[in-house]
Amino acid sequence: MATERPEKDAARERGLAATGASAVARGPRGRLDQPRTPRRRLLPDYDPEAFARLSERIARFLGTGRFIVLMTLVIILWVLWNIFAPPAVRFDEYPFIFLTLALSLQASYAAPLILLAQNRQDDRDRVTQEQERKQNERSIADTEYLTREIASLRMGLGEVATRDWIRSELQDLVRDLAEQHVLPPTETSRGRDESDRSEH
Repeated sequence: MATERPEKDAARERGLAATGASAVARGPRGRLDQPRTPRRRLLPDYDPEAFARLSERIARFLGTGRFIVLMTLVIILWVLWNIFAPPAVRFDEYPFIFLTLALSLQASYAAPLILLAQNRQDDRDRVTQEQERKQNERSIADTEYLTREIASLRMGLGEVATRDWIRSELQDLVRDLAEQHVLPPTETSRGRDESDRSEH
């Protein structure tokens, strides 16, 4: 009997391991309550936001007249130095291959930096448009609410008694009373005296 229980436990563990139901069979990756250990990377970590800000500054500088003037002065000095300087200190002879290489390298770096700055600007524009859309929705909702309130106030004012309406009602009431008015007491007594005299 004692030998049957260990065999049953072993068979049960083998079944759990085969189905992947045990924590031992799943390994540490199956634990959802613990964060994963960070993987080692070959490349160093960098802050994308800081890099994007730097690229935006460079792209802004590349789009200014100051950069064009500075680049033009550097190219003119480069060409003049390599033409009129003594041959021993010239570093780029007439076809100016090194200057062409430097300019193409500058252009190859400037294009992605400008694209990165444009993407960043597009993200900012998208956020601004989303905020403006939400603000417009709120303004439309406020306008509709105020319109409904003004309409309800107009309907309520239509049922309120105004000064002209009260005056016209009072005039109608005075007119009705004047038409149904009984003679004053002095006139009624005179009428009775005259009727008594006629009877005698």
